[in-house]
Parts: sequence; C-alpha cells; structure tokens
Amino acid sequence: MNIFKRMVGLGLALGALVSFAALADGAVGVRLPAFERFTLPNGTQVVLMEKHDTPLVSLSARIPGGSLGDPEGKEGTASLFADLIQKGAGQRDAAQFAEAVESVGGALSVGAGVESIDLSASFMAKDVGLMLELVSDALERPRLAADEFAKVRSLAVQSISAAKDSDPRGLIGEYGDAWLLHGHPYGRPVDGSESSLDGITLDDVKRFYAAHVGGDRLIVSVVGDFKTADMKRKLEAAFGGWRAGSAAVPIAPLPSPLQGRRVLLVDKPGATQTYFWLGNVGASRTDPARTAQSVVNTVFGGRFTSMLNTELRIKSGLTYGASSSFDRARQPASFSIQSYTQTEKTTDAIDLALATLDRLHADGLDAATLDSSKQYLLGQFPPTIETNGQLAGRLADLVFYALGPDDVDQYAARVGAVDGAVVKATTRASFPASGNLAIVLIGDAARIGDAVKKYGPVTRMSITDPAYYPPGAK
Repeated sequence: MNIFKRMVGLGLALGALVSFAALADGAVGVRLPAFERFTLPNGTQVVLMEKHDTPLVSLSARIPGGSLGDPEGKEGTASLFADLIQKGAGQRDAAQFAEAVESVGGALSVGAGVESIDLSASFMAKDVGLMLELVSDALERPRLAADEFAKVRSLAVQSISAAKDSDPRGLIGEYGDAWLLHGHPYGRPVDGSESSLDGITLDDVKRFYAAHVGGDRLIVSVVGDFKTADMKRKLEAAFGGWRAGSAAVPIAPLPSPLQGRRVLLVDKPGATQTYFWLGNVGASRTDPARTAQSVVNTVFGGRFTSMLNTELRIKSGLTYGASSSFDRARQPASFSIQSYTQTEKTTDAIDLALATLDRLHADGLDAATLDSSKQYLLGQFPPTIETNGQLAGRLADLVFYALGPDDVDQYAARVGAVDGAVVKATTRASFPASGNLAIVLIGDAARIGDAVKKYGPVTRMSITDPAYYPPGAK
C-alpha cells in the first residue's frame, strides 16, 4: 500500500529549513517553519509555506478516496485514472503535456494509493504559472483519451505478468494483503490484478473521475519561492471554481486482526527460491503509539542491523535480506515480515523468522539496543523534509490525517519518552504473536507443499491465476 509510510526520526541541523528548540530531556527537536492554511469556497484546502533559499516551487495535490473508490471487481480503476491524466490534458495531448513539463526542467507525477490520489510537481519559480496550468489541466480537464487508456491498461497488465514470470517480490505484498484482509477494502490491490484490469473500461474511469475527484475534497500544499498573497490569487483562479465530486469520500472500516494461522501457497513450478510474507493487522498512521512502534520496529526489522536481517542474512546466510514494516493508513493496515530463501531452505528461514519474533516478545530490547534505535531514528528524519517537495508532501499528509504541527515538532520528545516499559507494552499491543499470522509463500509447491503444512491449514493457488486471492476460497 503505497504512500508516506515511514516519517521518523530527527536531530541534525537543517539551516534555514527548520528552527530548533531544546527539549526538556536535552534532545534537540525540529519545528516546522511557519505556514498558512485556508479553505476555498468550493472546499479545496490550501496550505502555503514560503521558502526563499532556492528559486523553486513545489506543489502537492492530494485527493482523498483513492482505490477505496474502485468499483467491486474493477480494482485498479483509480490507478489507471492516475496514469491516464498524465497522458493529455487541456489543450495538450500526451506528447505535448510531457514536452511542456520537460521544456522547463520541471517534474510532475501522479499516483494512486489505497486512500488517495496524489500529484506532485516541482518547477522553477519563474515557471510557476505553467506548473499551475498543467496541474489544473490534469485534475480538472483530463482528456481521458481512448488510445491512451488502452496503452496504460495494457502496460499495467504486462507489468504484473512480467513480475510473476521473473521476480515476484514486488507482488507478494498484494498476495499478503489479499490473504490477510480478504473482504476488507485494504485487501484489494491498488494497481489491480490481471483479472480486474481486464474488465475495466474507459467509461469506468470516467465514472470514477466524476464521482471521486473534485474540488470539494482537494488538498493543495505549496512550498517555495513565492509570496503568499500572490499564490493565494493564483490558486483561487486555478482551483476555486472546480466542481465537487458526486459521491461521498469513501472511508474504510476498522479491520479485524487474524486469530490463529492460515497459509496461502502460490505455486510457481520450477522456482528455485521461496518468497514469504508473514503478517497481521498492524497500526494506523495516527496511532498514539506510532513513534514507539517505529522505535521497536527499527530494531526488529527496519534497518540493516535489525534482528531479522541479522538472523536470516548475516548469521545464517539464508537470505540476502529480511525486513518488517507497518503499512499505515487511516485505519490499521498490515504489519508484515518479508524475505526469500532457497527452495530447500524454506522452512529453515520461516522457522528462524518466527523464532526471532518470539524473541522480540520474550526479551524486548535491552537498554543499549533501545538507545541505538532512538539515535538511529533521530538521525533519519531531516533528509525526509529537506526539499520543497518533501515539505509539501508532509503538509498535505498532516491535513489529510487531521494532524497538527506537533506530529513533527514533538517527534524528538516522543522518541525520548520511549523506555523499556513502553517497549514491552508496544510490542505486546502492536506486534503480532507468532501464532497469529497470515502466511503467504510463492514457490514450487511440489517441493515445499508438504513441509509448510506445519504452519497451519494450507490453501493453494497458481501464480498464473489472474487474481491475488485463490479462486473459490471464502
């Protein structure tokens, strides 16, 4: 699931970018620079932050909804729409639109996530008029041309097929979310599956656009070399008259954690490696324990020297890498452990991953390891809010999740407050026990099928099946 997942850490100087305040515990914290927020009459929310150290302006536009608005059985509609609005808008066809961006050295991209469609743009300050013209054309006047739709849909299907044929690591999360969260909107593939993409028509995309994209739900943040009063006028002219979407913004319900284990074996005959995903429902973007979760996960599976990577790669040599992560959204999405290993080492690697999870629960983190994790996080954040584009994305994120500046300003204080007792409580509440996991394996079923039965009831499907959930399974 895709966007703004690991906003953690801080502690290094950022010059003119941020101002610093000494915290009571002696840690040094970052404060967001001043910004102004207002709402246009049509409901568009705007955040402006002047930053004059470089002659650049970056814009982030977020439209809540995303793949939650995909029609049932037509997953990938929002993703195709996001691809398509870059292929011609306003008076420009696809080639002319791309040329307009490239001719001034600008950048503009659009992508769909589980809960939003996100556009980012960055241009020289002297070209801000062109930037706003292109952005408003893409959002308000997309061509949605039939020939371009056929191309983007074909490419989406080909990309999935190619990944299945060569390296399915990029798809195992889709299988994992589908297996864990079947029946919940978070279990649906944002980019669609081969079967769902095949059924999507251009009319479906146009209906999605009319229903789920509009000025009443738009969030626009702009950071860079401009004057606020002037930018206000420009944004009002660009977006103030945009019509509303015809449907309510879709909101996902709270998912239920899995009790016990269940195993999905995706058969890839002849595979020399097994890719595995172990997961359960995790934590939301606004979870009060999100900082403590990051502290614990950094040690467990979030960095090269993590427990998982140390055991599965450095000590045992079973894999080239192992990691764990939280997919965060408005509701808790999945927490997962991912890795891969040689086919004959499948159960050795999974057993070791499970044992490492058990050790986290049993032993927690010693004082030195906890301090190391906190220092690591305190050094990782500054590069994530260093550029205009990163700041614009962060501001849109705060508005989208109804978070205030304290999400940044108080981060160092929250990291400093994580102690041994907090680690134990967070591990118990936020990290699944090894007995409560959805398990997905992509590998040669003829060679590993019997061995993996020990992990729980096994359901099989083929890598060639056009969906990510086994046909006929409940």
